[in-house]
Amino acid sequence: MLTKVYGSAVFGVEATTITVEVNVDSGIGYHLVGLPDNAIRESNYRIAAALQNNGYKIPGKKLILNMSPADLRKEGSAYDLTLAMGILVATEQIEEKNPLSDYIIMGELSLDGKLQPIRGALPIAIKAKDEGFKGFILPKQNAKEAAIVDGIEVYGIENISEVIDFFNEDIPLQQVQVDMQAEFYNNLDNPEFDFADVKGQESIKRCMEIAAAGGHNIILIGPPGSGKTMLAKRLPSILPPMTLQESLETTKIHSVAGRTIEKGGIMTARPFRSPHHTISDVALVGGGQYPQPGEISLAHNGVLFLDELPEFKRGVLEVMRQPLEDRDVTISRAKFTVTYPSSFMLVASMNPSPGGYFNDPDAPVMSSPAEMQRYLSKISGPLLDRIDIHIEVTPVPFDKLSEERRGEPSTVIRERVTNARKIQSERFREFDNIHYNAQMGVKQIREFCKLDEASLTLLKTAMERLNLSARAYDRILKVARTIADLEASERITGNHISEAIQYRSLDRDGWFG
Repeated sequence: MLTKVYGSAVFGVEATTITVEVNVDSGIGYHLVGLPDNAIRESNYRIAAALQNNGYKIPGKKLILNMSPADLRKEGSAYDLTLAMGILVATEQIEEKNPLSDYIIMGELSLDGKLQPIRGALPIAIKAKDEGFKGFILPKQNAKEAAIVDGIEVYGIENISEVIDFFNEDIPLQQVQVDMQAEFYNNLDNPEFDFADVKGQESIKRCMEIAAAGGHNIILIGPPGSGKTMLAKRLPSILPPMTLQESLETTKIHSVAGRTIEKGGIMTARPFRSPHHTISDVALVGGGQYPQPGEISLAHNGVLFLDELPEFKRGVLEVMRQPLEDRDVTISRAKFTVTYPSSFMLVASMNPSPGGYFNDPDAPVMSSPAEMQRYLSKISGPLLDRIDIHIEVTPVPFDKLSEERRGEPSTVIRERVTNARKIQSERFREFDNIHYNAQMGVKQIREFCKLDEASLTLLKTAMERLNLSARAYDRILKVARTIADLEASERITGNHISEAIQYRSLDRDGWFG
């Protein structure tokens, strides 16, 4: 008897439906074909134990199991339940009172028949809906995440016996449903880290507000204890709330990486990723023998924070240059290519010298010019050119630290940022891939960042004195456009240009020789 049951494979952030064909013939043997990896090849042991412990068995017949399309590599243990149900129906141990062909069935089996969570539940559910499947049967831990998708029935299962009873005796399963509105807006106005906790640093808060309003990359330079990390952690709290589309995109990436299993449901908070400086280039941008998203993709629609930037290996930093420009990363292998979105805000911090202090005669540790040059040379000019805002962070004086008055809360700052983003959304409504100022290309800069004669002269003087590159010129115009948007000004004035030039600290004399 030949039976077909359906599962799914995830490549990048998109799913592909897999047809599992189970054929029973005379003889003895268990033959699994269709490019399965070792985890799938070992599934017959898990399936045999799970069936035996629930009153069923793999019969002593010749079983041929084909995973189609046969030229597509399949990996992971999520096909255990798919294969087991195909075997039970093909060997006529259970009846098919509910058609197997109506459902995508996925799950890893424990030896007692319990189901373990899988990766990629959200993209699988989206694909199942698009292809017209009635329902999606999967482990209970993943059900809330898959139930985000409207138009498909989602059933969270704890044990294979529940699935068997559903198909054999038509015992109904409990459908999982999610209130999208409640999920999406829950805890939106209660950030874990709030700018109200930051004492002093008003000029740096202004920089962070500008960076958030325009989606600009920013680097904070200052001695130890000046508050760089504290400020960076609070940046997501002033970013505009994610749209539903952004939430789905972000959740898909984290689902593929297996990071949504604990909480489940849709991600409503913008991600904040802070990898250690010992990270490899593959872990940062993604890849591996079977590609997985890296930190820059996990930070999609959120913030990637690189603390102590010069401590990262130079090769690791250089691989970020292309994703920073293109806002996605493509990983190519001999037989396939996957693309992960990586539209993130880069926030970096660094000490101004190996000892942590720069040209400070009262500093406890001084660094020689050679040590300074070696330390700063780890950051290439092309990478710095891709960072719109450079700002020096000074230590907070004692009188500010001892103040009991709280600073401006994140919710108030976020309202101004959101208003500026609305202006940008309206400005770029005719462009599909541009939503805020940092994403502008040369064409948009020439169209939306026109300067009057006085502003142009001011910018020309700064370019000549600071020896800025053409890319730095564009960055200044983008930041000035954002400053104007925060003031709801249609024109960019000299004041906006002046303030934007101030935020190129590393271009001034005294840095990098």
